[in-house]
Amino acid sequence: MFGFIEKLKKGLTKTHQGFVEKIDRLLLGKKTIDPGLLEELEAILYEADLGVKTTTRLIEEVSRGLNRGDLKDPERVKEFIKEEILCILKSGEKPLIIDFSQTKPFVFLVVGVNGVGKTTTIGKIAHTYSSQGKKILIGAADTFRAAAVEQLEIWAKRVGADFIKQSMGSDPSAVAFDTIHAARSRGMDLVFIDTAGRLHTKVNLMEELRKIKRIVSREHPGAPHEILLVLDATTGQNAISQAKLFHEAIGVTGIALTKLDGTAKGGIIIGITEEMKIPIRYIGVGEGLDDLKEFNATEFVQALF
Repeated sequence: MFGFIEKLKKGLTKTHQGFVEKIDRLLLGKKTIDPGLLEELEAILYEADLGVKTTTRLIEEVSRGLNRGDLKDPERVKEFIKEEILCILKSGEKPLIIDFSQTKPFVFLVVGVNGVGKTTTIGKIAHTYSSQGKKILIGAADTFRAAAVEQLEIWAKRVGADFIKQSMGSDPSAVAFDTIHAARSRGMDLVFIDTAGRLHTKVNLMEELRKIKRIVSREHPGAPHEILLVLDATTGQNAISQAKLFHEAIGVTGIALTKLDGTAKGGIIIGITEEMKIPIRYIGVGEGLDDLKEFNATEFVQALF
């Protein structure tokens, strides 16, 4: 775990530089906070991809603190922002608890646009459970991209999971159907169903996902137990738009935020939590098997600041 915190610190370097260090420079040597300084602070929060809602909330809270006289000391302002961000992120910290005695197989429906890291996210989560001795089945319902199926199959072999696929261009819902039935007959603990992030046909992506969800819940009542949306941190505000689209279409229950390493847009996690109120389940800071971890708000804020 210590190794991951160090990786997280390193991964958040660019976000730290574009956000925390800018606040430090802004407040350096200042005796009081005037309206001009507050405007500059607001600009820093916007640029750090915290989003309109979060930035507005933080600036309003700082203004109230200044009016009450609580935040006269500029150093206290930074501490206050840190506390508020922790408070926001704590609300999104809900690790996934799976009771295999009650729910078997537990079904993940994994969604997100192409290129966000869905396949590797599935592989890494599967690896975590596989290490605990769980029997895992992965279904390749992104039948439109041969590369996606091949990559997923490599991950399945790597983590010792069973694998279900069909021919290219076949109906994704049929793959989902087969995956659920195979999982039940083989006594699997955990199922991952990968989905397309964009369709090469006239079929609407969200319609396709709704259909897969319907089939899965019909064949295994109560499933999918987790609709995990994978978002790429490097896309900043675009990630919030994606979250809104997927959530409206199929009701996202958790988010995995990948590629936090090497982006200055790590602040987007705060905006997503504030605007979407969907739990952040996992964060990723690298390509390695152990570079995806359950989200911990305190660790994240410590690494950021």
